[in-house]
Amino acid sequence: MEGVFIHGRLALADASDLIDRYGDDAGFEAAARAERSRDDGNLARFCHWRQIERVIATLGSDEAIGTVH
Repeated sequence: MEGVFIHGRLALADASDLIDRYGDDAGFEAAARAERSRDDGNLARFCHWRQIERVIATLGSDEAIGTVH
């Protein structure tokens, strides 16, 4: 996975909240929220939840991302 851009504390807070509530299914919940936002025509919220989905995947990965010193 390439480096993930995390847009501020809200993205981390939303990702953390979903992980606390849904555990291993947090990524699926973020994807469902993105899909609902897209269906509602809310592009900004769609992009937000897609980003949260990627943040959750990154936080759950054991793979080193970026430069390792």
